[in-house]
Amino acid sequence: MTGRTYSEVILASGSAARRSMLEAAGVAFRVVPAEVDEDEIRRAYTANDPDGTPTGVSRVLARAKAEEVSRRFPAALVIGADQVLELGREIYNKPADMTAARRHLRALSGRTHRLLSTVSLAETGHETWSYLDAASLSMRDFSDDFLDGYLARTGDRICACVGAYELEGLGVQLFESIEGDYFTILGMPLLKLLAELRQRGAMPT
Repeated sequence: MTGRTYSEVILASGSAARRSMLEAAGVAFRVVPAEVDEDEIRRAYTANDPDGTPTGVSRVLARAKAEEVSRRFPAALVIGADQVLELGREIYNKPADMTAARRHLRALSGRTHRLLSTVSLAETGHETWSYLDAASLSMRDFSDDFLDGYLARTGDRICACVGAYELEGLGVQLFESIEGDYFTILGMPLLKLLAELRQRGAMPT
């Protein structure tokens, strides 16, 4: 256990799924979304490392979010997180609109992809801990009629999700099999984070 006392715990993300996970787990925190240009960070990372892996992209984005908010709130313990979808050598981000969501789901249909989720902790503007986990998900080969109905029922909220699905809802119907941690799929390796928060005295042991 560290000897440091934190003024508060901050989640540097506007993700409803991550917020819900922490609330359900009883973590005392508040939300301060990071003010970072994710597209620019991805471009810079790829320019510096053209063969950069999706793992690296997830790590650098989680760290950037945590450190940006930590610089604004140096007395706090800041949680940053990021999730990347990897299909072969291609990285998928959140779809920009419903047309992109349809395109993403058509590309994923009948294939297996990976979700890479990183969580980062930062103090006084610097990352002090991180953890990355991966899950493998196989989509069934669904029909166009099913896809039309799925998109009509989910609406454009699905554009806030990497891969254009919410596994905890209607999106579960898209899949044949899943290998990996449920919380990692939702967007953050929660059990590892909770263990680290307890280790740092930010939660009861």
